[in-house]
Amino acid sequence: MSRLPLDQVDAFVTAARLRNLTRAAEAMHLTVSALSHRMRLLEQRLGHKLLARGPRGVELTPDGQRLFDAISGPLDTIEHALRRATLRNDHTVTLSLIPSMATAWLVPRLPAFLATHPELGLNLQSSTHVVDFEREPVDLALRLGGGRWANVHAEFLFPEWITPVASPALLKQHGRPAPDQMARLPLLGDPANRWKDWFEHFGGQPPARYVAQFDDTETLHQAAAQGVGVALARWTLAEPLVKAGRLATLTKKRLQADFAHYLVYPERSLGHPGFRKVRAWLLEQAGVAVER
Repeated sequence: MSRLPLDQVDAFVTAARLRNLTRAAEAMHLTVSALSHRMRLLEQRLGHKLLARGPRGVELTPDGQRLFDAISGPLDTIEHALRRATLRNDHTVTLSLIPSMATAWLVPRLPAFLATHPELGLNLQSSTHVVDFEREPVDLALRLGGGRWANVHAEFLFPEWITPVASPALLKQHGRPAPDQMARLPLLGDPANRWKDWFEHFGGQPPARYVAQFDDTETLHQAAAQGVGVALARWTLAEPLVKAGRLATLTKKRLQADFAHYLVYPERSLGHPGFRKVRAWLLEQAGVAVER
């Protein structure tokens, strides 16, 4: 038998670890169909099934379990060796963050940083995938959450605020109501139902229905900019659109979200000179005093 293609082996090990084809495909930056195709090729080559679909994802067959037990350890050793080799490059730093945060907050600040540090290469991984520092050669990440993640350092950057925004044309038509009267305007819903928090805090009643419902924050903001309705926006992401004149705020009132922005990194990054420069810059941009 010829050597097994490593892409098929990696697909199998990733799916076996995560027990979910969608999450495994995201981790490998593949489509689910591409991952499934690699799995089929590997199963055809070996002559037996490795994974079986279950009610909560996929499960290893007995043959799959034996193969996973045999190869997962050696692959971990290879991954750790490659990670150490990557970290020896003191002038390349890999940063993971979600696309909307990259576009709205990080990228506008990058030119000044790169001009100050021409010796550094900054590798941005823009994805909604939550990085696994144990398996991926990533030095640090920007995360939104409560600040508690296992086996990593998490440093507070800044809070997130939510506030109503709409297109200037819509506000010209409807005006700016008081915070407790927002329901008289066409409102856009989001999956977190933050309008409920808004009305509980500032008074008033949410509408019986929203003119449209969105499951993605960036799309929600773009819909508001197109005049579809009023969005309860995350200020960090909406601020560039406000400065560009595509959105306008309805009130100076803001509601602090129950999540915030954090700088997250593993212990190993502390010995990386390039990481220390990027960390100091991010904390400075966030307005946090940095210990020199």
